[in-house]
Amino acid sequence: MPAARGRLLPRLRAIALALIVPVCLLLFWDAMVRWTGTRLVPSPYGVAVMMWDFAFGGIYDDAYSASLPIHFWKSVQRVYGGFLCAAVLGIPLGLMIGRIPLLRALFDPTLSLLRPIPVTAWLPLSMIFFGLGPRSAVFLVFLGAFYPILLNTVFGVKSVDVRLFEAAEMLGCSGPKLFRAVVLPAALPSIFNGLRLGASFAWILIVVGEMTGVPEGLGAVIMDGRTLSRTDLVITGMIIIGITGFLSDRILLSLSHYFLRWSPQHHD
Repeated sequence: MPAARGRLLPRLRAIALALIVPVCLLLFWDAMVRWTGTRLVPSPYGVAVMMWDFAFGGIYDDAYSASLPIHFWKSVQRVYGGFLCAAVLGIPLGLMIGRIPLLRALFDPTLSLLRPIPVTAWLPLSMIFFGLGPRSAVFLVFLGAFYPILLNTVFGVKSVDVRLFEAAEMLGCSGPKLFRAVVLPAALPSIFNGLRLGASFAWILIVVGEMTGVPEGLGAVIMDGRTLSRTDLVITGMIIIGITGFLSDRILLSLSHYFLRWSPQHHD
């Protein structure tokens, strides 16, 4: 019992500390709305009412009432579809570029040229390549998540101590086995950093991706809210994306701790 209490207290303290800034921001937001008397920005209570109606309905009974499940599910499919494609391509390619100098010489100049181009600049081309609809959104999310995953994987491989390769080769470890036994484990911390960054960019870019003519999705809801001057709807979509992105990051962080439990730097 004392041991369980000893583990519980630090977690409760961490939660309490994490809530201080959000609570202060909510109080400041409410105070500014009351002080200015603006009708352009709703109060936190107004947004809470909108969130309830968006999730369960029964308040406004408009086109957005009780529509959260379908919009959320469509955005999740697009975000994680693009993110998984970026991970499946970016991690193996990053491992090879980081380890094989010839591939690095082939790909690095082109990647350095393409990387600074904003993802939003690809929006017109994505609609030409994939048409109006969800495939364009998935492509834009893929682009946003791909570079952080790839570059962090390359960095992780290049950061591996050369002596590890020498020791592995002395023990007869080479080829694909060298990647599995040495390269991949040593690069995992950087790979997970890239995955976390990629997941964050994926949720950031879903709003841009859903500007490509999709009728459903959280980004589409935000764009509708802007068009209709429904600021409460815009903020509701922003909050849901923020919460979902936060939970995604926590899941990746937990996976990182699990797969890197052998490393002293990654204990809880």
